[in-house]
Amino acid sequence: MRPGKMASAPIESMIVEDKSEPEKPVDREKTCPLLLRVFCNTGRHHNILDYSRGNVPANELQIYTWMDATLREITSLVKEVNPEARRKGTYF
Repeated sequence: MRPGKMASAPIESMIVEDKSEPEKPVDREKTCPLLLRVFCNTGRHHNILDYSRGNVPANELQIYTWMDATLREITSLVKEVNPEARRKGTYF
């Protein structure tokens, strides 16, 4: 083999059956919700430096939800309070 050339190895995949027990649904009447901190931004992601030294961007949205919340549920909560998220053509 020539220097700088890598040998090609066959690619293999294996399917493994997940035999773990399905998670029990969260009892939202008895379980305390968690705080999910969301930082909405239009047109670009926040720069990583916006989060340095304990700082966070100013547009924080605090959502109290449960571990079994779906992305659809969280998206609808963001849309309820953030007018920019309701604009036509907005995607998550």
